[in-house]
Amino acid sequence: MDLRNKIDIQYAKEYILLGVCAVLVLMFSAIAPGQFLNKGNLGTMARQIPELGLLSLAMMPVFLTGGTNLSNVATASLSGIVTAMVMSGLYGAGMGPGASIFLALLAGLGVALLCGLFIGFGVAWMGVAAMLFTLATMTLFKGISMNLTQGAAVSGFPSGYYQFSRVSLLGIPALMWLFGLTVLFMTLLMGHTAWGRCVYMIGCNPTVSEYSGIRVKHVLLKVYLLSAVMSFLAAVVMTSRYNSAKVDYGSSYLLQSLTACVLGGMDIKGGRGTVIGVVLAVVTLQVISSGMNVLGINRFFTDVTTGGILILALALNFFGERIRDNKIKK
Repeated sequence: MDLRNKIDIQYAKEYILLGVCAVLVLMFSAIAPGQFLNKGNLGTMARQIPELGLLSLAMMPVFLTGGTNLSNVATASLSGIVTAMVMSGLYGAGMGPGASIFLALLAGLGVALLCGLFIGFGVAWMGVAAMLFTLATMTLFKGISMNLTQGAAVSGFPSGYYQFSRVSLLGIPALMWLFGLTVLFMTLLMGHTAWGRCVYMIGCNPTVSEYSGIRVKHVLLKVYLLSAVMSFLAAVVMTSRYNSAKVDYGSSYLLQSLTACVLGGMDIKGGRGTVIGVVLAVVTLQVISSGMNVLGINRFFTDVTTGGILILALALNFFGERIRDNKIKK
């Protein structure tokens, strides 16, 4: 299949997903009039979307290379805990709020980059399968986080850090502005730079990419560093929203971020997918979650729904590939 057909198929998936999202919004609005599309619920959705959205964007570049980053949530948790501990420690010791927030963010970003560097080294240079290595690092990072906190929440932040998740600009929460700028950056990086094209080429065929002069190992390392930065931004959003940090914050987002990537049209084999597709999938999942919450459906059923959507998306991708392969053979 040529590149033009692949692009057309990707656009078709995005339009279908946009239509599904619109239908879900209309359905929940009709079932719960005045509750789903009210200002309070929309504000809550706008503050929750960035968490899942940033973790899904952390998964996306790895997916493009044909890998999987199962430690994105664990990286976010560890970097968030380090940020929280440094911030509360410095602020409690009498340092000004601005300086304590700045230094804490630097410390958290440094930890996230170390996590990404470690994962990238294992996958790119050691050649360990991404799924196996990130499963191991997920356990490692969770263990470190648990030992640092003993399972307790870390709090005691300056009020300005907490207020970041509460302020709005032009009626839009600051968290959504952060997410929007990140989406713009990722769209430009992955779709309009030579490095982004290298990532897509590696996902299509790493061997051919190597012979074409692409430094595959270096690109893979940068992919996991980028994934770590996205995870750190998600950690900032979560710790600001909850005004604390804890090991299990965001634990349900691992399955949801995987689902968002697959539902957004990304190929688990690599080489295909867009930022916009992932964002549309994130919004769709949030609409489903908020709609179920408005209707009073047990929140634990959300995981069941997410798992079902993931299986359905994988099945549709599988049968779609089979149908396209049969057409090509004919």
